[in-house]
Amino acid sequence: MRKVWVLVVGIGVGLLLTLGVSRSVHAQTDDPPWRESYSGLPLCLPGIYLSDPGDCLPLGPSQRLTAWARLGLTLPPRPLPASAPDPALNDSPVLIARINLPAEEPAPLYASLDDAVAGQNPVRFIDPGPLRYVSYVEVQRVNGKPYVRLRSGEWLRASPIAYSTFQGLIFHATPSHDFGWVVDLAGPAEVRSAPGYDAPKTGQVLKRYQPVSIYAVQRVGNMDWYMIGPDQWIERTFIRQVRVNPTPPPGVEGNRWIEVNLYDQTLAVYDQGQLVFATLIASGGEPFYTRPGLFQIYKKKPTETMSGAFAADRSDYYYLEDVPWTMYFDQARALHGAYWRAWFGFPQTHGCVNMSLGDAHWLFEWAREGDWVYVWDPSGQTPTDPSLYTPGGA
Repeated sequence: MRKVWVLVVGIGVGLLLTLGVSRSVHAQTDDPPWRESYSGLPLCLPGIYLSDPGDCLPLGPSQRLTAWARLGLTLPPRPLPASAPDPALNDSPVLIARINLPAEEPAPLYASLDDAVAGQNPVRFIDPGPLRYVSYVEVQRVNGKPYVRLRSGEWLRASPIAYSTFQGLIFHATPSHDFGWVVDLAGPAEVRSAPGYDAPKTGQVLKRYQPVSIYAVQRVGNMDWYMIGPDQWIERTFIRQVRVNPTPPPGVEGNRWIEVNLYDQTLAVYDQGQLVFATLIASGGEPFYTRPGLFQIYKKKPTETMSGAFAADRSDYYYLEDVPWTMYFDQARALHGAYWRAWFGFPQTHGCVNMSLGDAHWLFEWAREGDWVYVWDPSGQTPTDPSLYTPGGA
């Protein structure tokens, strides 16, 4: 009987030793990848868990939904808390025509329509230049050619124009994330499923000036990529970003200011700590930059005739009658409407901040003389040396 008991005990001890060794080897060499840190808890139902639920594991779909929610992205995505401005703001306060002559030729003005058609007895000339527009009160077509009469009574050959009706957005709440607009000067704005040119295209092509939410920015190589939706990314070439920041810039007194972003070519308006308006602009291009700094609107004019040249040979001369909704903030640099601009979102001025007529009209009605204008370049590429800046212009 004692032999049998010893045998049973021996077998039991052997099994325990074998099992212990087996567990030890398994723990050291084959720890399963699905091992859970919170052993025994079930998976949470798919949803957003911004704090630890305690009684379940927010993994799988919940983990992804929660990561998106932290970026401000929900499913379905919420629209921006914004609306389009009144289209009537696009109406120009004056009628505008473009002078139809080669840039190197002066533009003659005549005392009568007959003289203008005959091309005889000019009373004065507008200097040569590539950018010349006049405001008029009457247009007549003779032999299929347009002639306009100015408020002065003079006539000249010029064609009435159509101008951009792009408008920004009016906000009724400050969005929780950045946003922007699509620009497509470089080609179609195609969306990819991940950041980088190696990621597959989704087949989605965005339209020019389409507003988009921006939930994240990731740099791949030498290009920033913007997350605009679930598995939707687009390169910076096609996006102009508004970096939402309702904190007043240093030096701003009160709680009203206009922010001009030279890198992103956007403008944002803040009032009482809330974003109230944003849009695309065109600012100064090299070498006629818009100067970074903090300024104040010192003069508002419903219309203003602008002219001048910066090149020594005056080859860049411009003559722009009745520029609408002008707000001067830095010497001759102003915020104003630009009826001659077909594109916004790109630097292209002599230092002024150009907007569509509708956007400039909205800003003109909101702004007061003395309001702050904060001009900055988050990329740091715009020079700040004061000696590089002339008084500026259109």
